[in-house]
Amino acid sequence: MPNSNDPMAVVHQYVDAFNNSDEKAMTAACADPMQILDGMSPHVWQGPTAAADWWRAALAEGQHVGASGYRIVLEEPRHVDVTGDFGYVVVPCTFSYQLQGEQVTQTGAVFTAALAKVGTDWRLTAWAWAKG
Repeated sequence: MPNSNDPMAVVHQYVDAFNNSDEKAMTAACADPMQILDGMSPHVWQGPTAAADWWRAALAEGQHVGASGYRIVLEEPRHVDVTGDFGYVVVPCTFSYQLQGEQVTQTGAVFTAALAKVGTDWRLTAWAWAKG
């Protein structure tokens, strides 16, 4: 991952990896430990495998309900706060997917992330998703 002084760069990398179904790239964008808070059960994933565990749970849930083709579009961030080696971002999003063959688009969703510098690179340390 490229070195960047902008914590949003790793947020974009994580979301691009999500949009491309690239579990390894999602995991690479995360620090160890990592925490994820999401609306799907069990709602919290944590530890060094949090991103991969969450991704597998999301795919299993999608298969269960007939959802696929996930895509997040990030909008302009509401907050990009940096204090030393720590960051906090809040980004409105649009989330779209296919549900049993029908297109679903959720507007007004929010992706919130905490970040930390690992060496010279930003990594996600936690993220939470709120539906629109």
